[in-house]
Amino acid sequence: MYFGGEYFAEWLPRVAPLRDNQPVTSHETYLAADLGAGSGRVMAGAFDGERLKLEEVHRFQNPSVRLLDSLHWDALHLFEEIKRGMHRAAEQKPVSVGVDTWGVDFALLDPTGALIGNPYHYRDSRKNGAMARAFDVVPKQEIFDHTGIQFMEINTLYQLFAMKGGPQLERADRLLMMPDLFHYWLTGIQVCELTDASTTQFYDPRKKTWASELLDRLGLPSSILGGLVGPGTKIGELRSTVAHETGLGAMQVVAPGGHDTASAVAAVPAASEDWAFLSSGTWSLLGAETGRPYVTEEALERNFTNEAGVAGTTRLLTNIPGMWLLEECRRHWAQSGHAPSYEEIVHGAQSAEAFKSLIDVDDPSFEAPDDMPARLQAWCRAHDQHEPETPGEFARMIFESLALRYRRGLDDLAAITGKRAKTLHIVGGGSRNALLSQFAADACQVEVVTGPVEATAAGNVLIQAMGMGRIDGVEQLREVVRRSFEPKRFAPKGDGARWEEAAARLGAM
Repeated sequence: MYFGGEYFAEWLPRVAPLRDNQPVTSHETYLAADLGAGSGRVMAGAFDGERLKLEEVHRFQNPSVRLLDSLHWDALHLFEEIKRGMHRAAEQKPVSVGVDTWGVDFALLDPTGALIGNPYHYRDSRKNGAMARAFDVVPKQEIFDHTGIQFMEINTLYQLFAMKGGPQLERADRLLMMPDLFHYWLTGIQVCELTDASTTQFYDPRKKTWASELLDRLGLPSSILGGLVGPGTKIGELRSTVAHETGLGAMQVVAPGGHDTASAVAAVPAASEDWAFLSSGTWSLLGAETGRPYVTEEALERNFTNEAGVAGTTRLLTNIPGMWLLEECRRHWAQSGHAPSYEEIVHGAQSAEAFKSLIDVDDPSFEAPDDMPARLQAWCRAHDQHEPETPGEFARMIFESLALRYRRGLDDLAAITGKRAKTLHIVGGGSRNALLSQFAADACQVEVVTGPVEATAAGNVLIQAMGMGRIDGVEQLREVVRRSFEPKRFAPKGDGARWEEAAARLGAM
């Protein structure tokens, strides 16, 4: 799962240039509404049949809203911003639009199609303890056998279980994941896009349908689940009111990879086999694109997840906390009156002492917001390490620890699939962090290829083009990406022994 690429937003280009800077001439334009956990944007993608040019037409914030004791998303605000971006792009005469968002979160609708309350944020505390309570009803092993999904308390399954017996779930007639909600408001048609549905932990990747039996055993209503559609499906035309409001007329709405990681992975510019991907943003999503799900003991033990990809593929991946750790530090520093830029932070990290402190980035103590620096220091203190003091020291510790976690993730992936990746493709906002990319190459001892930064928007647009008949399949889609965006490559340097020592040291903590 991926929960938005808003971090490193300062580094994102407003226009992703063509490799040879040649303008796109005769083209069609597709709109991608790409919503992350902190910000969103509407991107216009001009595609001439050979290459893609992306332009950001509207960017907006996606702040969480605390209401009484609960944390929510402001879905109405987000929909207004999506429409505003569509209106700004009207002069480009786009042929279709599609929405992608982070995973696991959802909206409930009543029988009239009206929203029942504001959608909850995955960090809302209501789901705390719900996973353990669910295991009392259906054992963990059986839930994995039904779904093949990594166990995280933020998963839709446990959010719903926490609402069991409550008035909202009792009134619910339909559950829509977040991209499905916006597609519904755009078209009036309720469908569930496959890649985002697969993040819920009540989708069966082998049967390729909802795991209704699992919901029934947990006492949750499977009747609220709608029909599934794959990426590239034409959902319908804009509702007349939306068409008038945006100035776009009867434009088509096409489902991209509704889960933003699915769209991002589709745009990985891989040209050979034996590659892995890392979608780097708020979270780091590390995995491989496979031809089948791996619902195995090995996958369960190593906490890997099987999510639906584009064109019948499976995204076998693990969720790793990513830029969340640094951004929470930066937010705390801003509240204290000093918010260094990412450039300043990375410069400080480059000059900081190597391997002075390391952390287990998966430690549950780092999950919640509020004073991340103090929690990182407490972890170091508890493990008899130097407590970082400067932003550069914090960043160095986080980047080195993330690189070591990527190393373990690639080892786990090889153990599950029997294949070892020779190349790691890093896409998303974090791919612009050259220091972390070099650390990843050094720690994992593989070639790292970075870009495109705008992989999610590129994948969203090109999946729409596939649905509209302009692209034949994923192979052609990736060829378009390779023509359109210049990657950067990082080879391992000759300090592998120090990374081996660091990995052993962290593993012993």
